[in-house]
Amino acid sequence: MGPGDLSRALAALPHHEDPRLIVGHETYDDAGVFVLSDDLALLQTVDFFAPIVDDPYTFGRVAATNALSDVFAMGGEPLTALNIVGFPVGRLPVEILGDILRGGHDTVHAAGAVIAGGHTIIDEELKYGLSVTGRAHPKRLLTNAAAHAGDRLVLTKPIGTGLLATAGKAGELGAADYAAMVRAMTTLNDVASRAALALGVRCATDVTGFGLLGHASHIARASDVTLHIEVARVPLLPGARAAWKRGARTGGAERNVDWLETRVAWGATPDAERALLVDPQTSGGLLLAMPSPAVAEYVSRVPDAVEIGTVEPRGATDIALS
Repeated sequence: MGPGDLSRALAALPHHEDPRLIVGHETYDDAGVFVLSDDLALLQTVDFFAPIVDDPYTFGRVAATNALSDVFAMGGEPLTALNIVGFPVGRLPVEILGDILRGGHDTVHAAGAVIAGGHTIIDEELKYGLSVTGRAHPKRLLTNAAAHAGDRLVLTKPIGTGLLATAGKAGELGAADYAAMVRAMTTLNDVASRAALALGVRCATDVTGFGLLGHASHIARASDVTLHIEVARVPLLPGARAAWKRGARTGGAERNVDWLETRVAWGATPDAERALLVDPQTSGGLLLAMPSPAVAEYVSRVPDAVEIGTVEPRGATDIALS
């Protein structure tokens, strides 16, 4: 499902006001936020997908890291998680499911949370993910709607997982590039989240299926600003550009382009860079907007964090590339 499909589906939902729900689906934020008291809010999110790598244990780690990221992207602390499994009984050994669940368990434990149970169904295609519950202070959240003109944009992980995973499935990905992709997808966003809160940052999202530009567009729309991204500064995973040049393509990228075509001032951006900027990410990094004085300290605290652009007053498009 692309951003346009999601937008139409959400627009059809009935709207019920509840003052305790301070972040819902309207701003395309990463998790719902429900206030329990003046100093405690509940964060809730869910994410699952089909395998992106062949090794079951690694797949479990990637899927869990991806689901936990939504809580970190909101400035929260994950508490509990529920497994969600679709498994083709009779077509795959049950030991594979055990390895997947073990990968998820180890990752959730590393994040300081616990697996509290879950639900499994028989499905034609293997799928795995988590529903995660976390907590945060209602006045110390990270949201899509808190970017201000003059802020700087920082990205905490290189992009390119969609193209690399596609190349891997075709047997066209070298061992070093595969290892770099897995490292990125299994790195928790906990350090990036805590550093943002410590420095008073209030705007963030994680970069996942809608690609860097899709999630940047959500910030732009929710905050009523335009994001200026310097394409040459966007970090790429090794082998990602080469994978595109060899013909790797994803259906998700095509849907992202359809949504973004009129929302981005593309400038002279080359085709390869366009493809990477809309590439659907799995367990990507955080994209943050922060005051300029915070950037140097933030980058020093978060490995792989890179400044990639600025926030400008609202213009004709959500995003401007240069």
